[in-house]
Amino acid sequence: RIKKYSSSVRVIAHTQMSKVKIGQKKAHIMEIQVNGGTIAQKVDWAREHFEKTVSVDDVFEKDEVIDVIAVTKGHGTEGVTHRWGTKKLPRKTHRGLRKVACIGAWHPARVMYSVARAGQNGYHHRTEVNKKIYRIGKGDDKSNASTEFDLTAKRITPMGGFPHYGIVNEDYVLIKGSCVGVKKRVLTLRKSLRVHTKRAALENVSLKFIDTSSKFGHGRFQTLEEKKAFMGTLKKDLVEA
Repeated sequence: RIKKYSSSVRVIAHTQMSKVKIGQKKAHIMEIQVNGGTIAQKVDWAREHFEKTVSVDDVFEKDEVIDVIAVTKGHGTEGVTHRWGTKKLPRKTHRGLRKVACIGAWHPARVMYSVARAGQNGYHHRTEVNKKIYRIGKGDDKSNASTEFDLTAKRITPMGGFPHYGIVNEDYVLIKGSCVGVKKRVLTLRKSLRVHTKRAALENVSLKFIDTSSKFGHGRFQTLEEKKAFMGTLKKDLVEA
């Protein structure tokens, strides 16, 4: 019936929460549209992939430009000064100074939508476009953070782990710039809807160095072996021995 009547085909996919140790067991479920080929080919592809893993490198590739969809970091209810960046009133102002002094004219006798007001700040659904993929790393690769200029065998996880996250043992995607939301929040990666013609979007990027020093303090060492070679035998090493 789908092959005969449908104009688009979508599959229901879920995440594998057992692979990421973030304290959550319930999987995220999403309906994803299948693109490319005829309707019959789409249905056949969907049937072949029932209960099978679709890894990130099956969908995206290096040097591709993608969109990231997520919910931003929440800040709760905030006043106008922080929420909209309005100017603070003078110090001697009666009844507070982190306010908007005039919220509109007498007529029209209502507050317009364009006037800055206090309210919810953050935790908004946002789509950020044009994020270039610098690398798609494999989880089973012992040197998935090495480059042809930096041949040190090291993994992508920095010393001490990623702050508020931990250790990355699975496949990872390295993108240009920041992405929406807090750590451990689920992101939706999407193929770009735009036709890219700019040189920045089309050029091939060759990474020279990936920094894996500690992100908790002033990281000095790239690997644990490098730290041990520099520091020598420590007191805690003798206690363990």
